[in-house]
Amino acid sequence: MRFFFAFIACALACCVLPSCGDDSGTEADRLGVGAQCNVDDDCNQSEKLVQSCLSFKGGYCGVEGCKSDADCPEQSACVTHDDGVNYCFRVCRDKPECNVNRDADLESNCSSSVDFVDSSRTDKACVPPGK
Repeated sequence: MRFFFAFIACALACCVLPSCGDDSGTEADRLGVGAQCNVDDDCNQSEKLVQSCLSFKGGYCGVEGCKSDADCPEQSACVTHDDGVNYCFRVCRDKPECNVNRDADLESNCSSSVDFVDSSRTDKACVPPGK
């Protein structure tokens, strides 16, 4: 009987631990880059990257003040926003990618009209609603 409970406990732990589960998502997925937020604690953190709740409508989990894509999580890029500040915004192909963690009335747009810091980029970015 002990073996049975030990087996169940190990199986449950394996499903809960990120290293044992499905880790096919990108770093941006795991960190929630572009997610709606109210405070910094709503944004997931990693050991090497501290996100904050950026001051866009509905909030936007991301990084402010990036200098290059190297300052951003995987599948996000450093963008100069029209407010003159650089942010790590999630990259996208289609609008639904931008709004998995956002309410319908606070959707981000998947836009090709962004100024990537790395001017050779040709992708689109999830641009949050205005401030």
